Amino acid sequence: VTDDTDICYGRDDANLERLAAALREMKARLRGVQEEVPFLLEAKTLRAGQNFTFATEYGSLDCLGKPAGVEGYEELIANVVWKNAHGLRVPVCSLQDLMVMKRAAGRPVDLRELEILGALEEEITGQERRRRERNVDDPAGDRADG
Repeated sequence: VTDDTDICYGRDDANLERLAAALREMKARLRGVQEEVPFLLEAKTLRAGQNFTFATEYGSLDCLGKPAGVEGYEELIANVVWKNAHGLRVPVCSLQDLMVMKRAAGRPVDLRELEILGALEEEITGQERRRRERNVDDPAGDRADG
């Protein structure tokens, strides 16, 4: 569990405009700077950089144009898993992509989380294998134990 939310955003012009508008609506400001620095929250500014960390009225938000280990939004969206969050259907990066990014980032916290993610991957793989085995044993799904 972390104290922030990470997003990977598409860097096309229309999306940069939408992201800048959303960040302004959330009253985003640069996080981790000691003094107030001039920062125009507009598409042009986002286009000039790639990865930004913000404090918003909703909490900390990291906007990543190119996360460690992957090329960016287009690569991640190809493997996304759809989840429900607060009544919205949202794309979430796959477990495998998350592990690639954590490994590439290489920070101690990422490496610790990688151990947990590896255990989660093993559990999911085991569940899928057991589900397949049950279906092979009982292809009609007529097992008495459900």
